[in-house]
Amino acid sequence: MATENKNLSHYDKNTIPNAKDFRFGIVVSEWNGHITGGLYQGAVDTLIDCGALPENIIKWDVPGSFELIYGAKRMMDTQNVDCVITIGCVIKGETMHFEFVCEGVTQGIKDLNVIGDIPVIFCLLTDNNEQQSIDRSGGKHGNKGIEAAITAIKMTDLRERSK
Repeated sequence: MATENKNLSHYDKNTIPNAKDFRFGIVVSEWNGHITGGLYQGAVDTLIDCGALPENIIKWDVPGSFELIYGAKRMMDTQNVDCVITIGCVIKGETMHFEFVCEGVTQGIKDLNVIGDIPVIFCLLTDNNEQQSIDRSGGKHGNKGIEAAITAIKMTDLRERSK
C-alpha cells in the first residue's frame, strides 16, 4: 500500500498560495459520516489555516458518494465558488456495488473537471475496510481532507493565474 508508512497530511504553508480571496464549496457524503466528518474537518481547518475566511466556505451534505457529482455540479452552478471539494467514503463489501460506485464517482468528478471551469477536487476514500478509512481520515496515515484542501488552494490559484 502506497501510504502505509507515510502521513501525507503535512504541508509547508510557505509553499501554499494564500486562500483569503477564494470561495470554496465542500460537498460531503453522509454515508460513512464518522469518516467523512473527519475528512471535512481536516479540509476546513486547513483552508482556514491557509487564509480562507470561514464565511467563504460553503458545506452541502448529500446522502451518499454517488450523489457527490450532482451536489458538486449544483454548487458550481449556483454558489459562485472558485473550487469544489467532494468528500466521500466507500468501503468494499461483498458485492460489486463498491466497484460501480467508485467508478461512477471517479468518472463523474473527472467529467465535471473536463467540462467545467471550476476545479472539482476528488476526496473519495475507496478502502477495503473501515480501519483503512479511519487511518486516512485523521488516523495514522493523516487526513486526506487536508490533502484535498491543499489541492483545492493550488488548483484555484492555477485557475486564477491562467485566466
